[in-house]
Amino acid sequence: MGFKMTNSPITPVAATAATTSASAGTTSTPANAAGAAPADVTRTLTLPDDLAPVALLGARDEVLRAVERGFPDVSVYARGTTVTVTGPAARVDVVIVLLSELIDIARAGTPLTADAVDRAIGLLDASARPAEVLTDEVLTTHGRSIRPKSLGQKAYTDAIENSTITFGIGPAGTGKTYLAMAKAVDALARKQVSRIILTRPAVEAGENLGFLPGTLTDKIDPYLRPLYDALHDMLDAEALPQLIAAGTIEVAPLAYMRGRTLNDAFIILDEAQNTSPEQMKMFLTRLGFGSKMVITGDISQIDLPGGRPSGLRVVRRILDGLEDISFCELTAADVVRHRLVGQIVDAYARYDAERAEPAGRPGRGAEPAPQRGGARRRTPSEFRDRNRP
Repeated sequence: MGFKMTNSPITPVAATAATTSASAGTTSTPANAAGAAPADVTRTLTLPDDLAPVALLGARDEVLRAVERGFPDVSVYARGTTVTVTGPAARVDVVIVLLSELIDIARAGTPLTADAVDRAIGLLDASARPAEVLTDEVLTTHGRSIRPKSLGQKAYTDAIENSTITFGIGPAGTGKTYLAMAKAVDALARKQVSRIILTRPAVEAGENLGFLPGTLTDKIDPYLRPLYDALHDMLDAEALPQLIAAGTIEVAPLAYMRGRTLNDAFIILDEAQNTSPEQMKMFLTRLGFGSKMVITGDISQIDLPGGRPSGLRVVRRILDGLEDISFCELTAADVVRHRLVGQIVDAYARYDAERAEPAGRPGRGAEPAPQRGGARRRTPSEFRDRNRP
């Protein structure tokens, strides 16, 4: 008896009804018999008529192979429009639920890949519906849709939609800026705002604008280039220069925000970890009527000189709990770049945690403390003074 899929996901209880037979040789052994291994079961799904098998199975069954990698104790194979799943009953139930969610995702027009399967499995582990997360469309542009790819990203885009001020805090590659830009372009297209303002502090990696060649515009442009790159992804090449020339889209350093009131605008402050507390206060108080703000940053990559405090670190202690302000924490689980990026982020987090251990209990990565009374290194100016004739 085949199991006909519907738009509704199959719950583990409903999935049990899809059982066609127990595997040969195991039906006589009760699953709860003392010392006996759980019996394997076989269940089948029949793909819906409105979905081409390749849309679910992937090229050369890429999607099914990804499901098997996620559930190594389960066998999944397809023949025509029928998918057969064999393995321990509890694991087969989960795979049935996963496949039903993947069908809903494919029906929504989201391409299924091995990466999408991995993310769907992670969402099921977090007790979330993959179809609700991976089909939530933020923006459609150039024939493709921009959607959240993790539970954290979904919470982030929902917060932007529902709050006047949203803070997106997390490591590189979690989509903080890109998703905020997509929400801004969507708000402009739906005429919820009349302009987009994108800004960044011109402080990064210890560099100083005064030592860069060219005019002031030439000095500033490299710091704003990532924002331009995102805009090029979301807007027609011909439209972007026109929108910038008309002032509908403005990309400027943070210092240019001082003294302004920004009404009817979608404002994004990127790299906010490199703001001072005073700059953060200045930026937040630019908020005008009918405007929305998104502030993004990674507090593990602060480039402020001289150990100055980061405005992004301080602001949460000040504003947390205020109505209409949301703080969203993204983690390595939300990284959407190469899989190694998430592992790199985790590795650095462990290293930083080891270094932060109390001095009496140094971790493996702790740096040796400087010895008192030891020789002090001379500064460059002292060397110059010493070498003068």
